[in-house]
Amino acid sequence: MRAIELFSGIGGMHFALKECDLGKNIEVVLSVDINPVANNVYRHFFPLTNHKELNILKIKPEQINTYNADILLMSPPCQPFTRNGLVKDINDERTKPFLHIIKNLIPQLKSLKYILVENVKGFECSITRGELVNSLKQCGFNYREFILSPTHFGICNSRTRYYLLAKKEPMDFVITSNEIVCENTWDTNLYKSIKKVSDVLCESGVNLEKYLLNDNILLKYHKVLDVVSKDSDRSCCFTRSYSTYVHGTGSIFSNLEHEKIQKIIKNDNCDLETLKSLKLRFFTPSEVAKFMCFPISSFPVSDKKAYQLLGNSVNVYVVSRLINLLLS
Repeated sequence: MRAIELFSGIGGMHFALKECDLGKNIEVVLSVDINPVANNVYRHFFPLTNHKELNILKIKPEQINTYNADILLMSPPCQPFTRNGLVKDINDERTKPFLHIIKNLIPQLKSLKYILVENVKGFECSITRGELVNSLKQCGFNYREFILSPTHFGICNSRTRYYLLAKKEPMDFVITSNEIVCENTWDTNLYKSIKKVSDVLCESGVNLEKYLLNDNILLKYHKVLDVVSKDSDRSCCFTRSYSTYVHGTGSIFSNLEHEKIQKIIKNDNCDLETLKSLKLRFFTPSEVAKFMCFPISSFPVSDKKAYQLLGNSVNVYVVSRLINLLLS
């Protein structure tokens, strides 16, 4: 089969295709994004893919039809729908490319049989979601919607997201209660099960000093940090602002035992030297990538850019399970 990946970012959907059971039989014939930094990273990971730096608003149906694609994968910008933003929905300029796909491309794509859409939790309440499902109904697609997090699959990282799967009629879905969420079914090609924080930690030889929190951050924010240890079986969602801001952007790591960490942090009279003994640090981009099940160990960009790109991406394992369900 042939797949097109729109809003491709750093290739999270492409990685998921490769990790799913049918991935060897699927070729990504076109990938598109407007972000030049993301595009450089995508080309680094997938140098042989037909990748284009385009404004999706300028894509015409006849251009897409030349690829005879069976599958359309999309992770549109989430900022118009996230609770941390203005929630401008269809009135946000960043929604226009997605609306162009919904109204002008999907109805005209002759060979299209399968669609997967990922977005932030909250999209399910949007006007744009209503436009999407109305278009799918009119075009003869059956669809299912899900709110899922990697934690549902036993992965120790929270990243709750909206997903929509659609199949062209007469195909339909037959889904049992445990067909998607199954903590014990892991692909052998992915990283080992990320059930504890220790499963993502960098190997020896990596300079971790530069990831330590500075003194000002320690003194000002130590009580609001989400600190995890190597034995923790949970971590917070990593956002594009990770390392730029410390509150609500992702978890911080300490090599000490959890009980000792909490005792120090909760002490109202804790001084700077005691806080520094925790050796609190940001997770490296490689570690964040492992939380998100990317089968990679490095990025061809700065750490700051890598955090931003990962914060806009998908959990590879979750999407691979959904692609299996979509194509089954």
